[in-house]
Amino acid sequence: MTCKKTQEFLAKTGTETKTVVNATKTHLALKDAKELLKGVEEIVSSKGARVERLLMRDRPSDASLERAMIGPTGRLRAPTARIGKRLLVGFNEATYRETLG
Repeated sequence: MTCKKTQEFLAKTGTETKTVVNATKTHLALKDAKELLKGVEEIVSSKGARVERLLMRDRPSDASLERAMIGPTGRLRAPTARIGKRLLVGFNEATYRETLG
């Protein structure tokens, strides 16, 4: 997780993380990023104020997954957080609040 806003939000809410991977050192292309989807029911992708939700039961196409998860560098966008059965990509405070309860 490299997003400063996300780190500040998690610290402010007292949320602990189990695993942190530095996105500047670990580069995941779509093929590798798909491994994060095991057990995920929903992807919530935030780009600025826009939030896109993909339900895995709808079997999203690779193009939809790439649009939601991969940035212009061709690698997984940061921050990405798996919380329960939801994968959050990008930072949107309202989405994090909703997910963390």
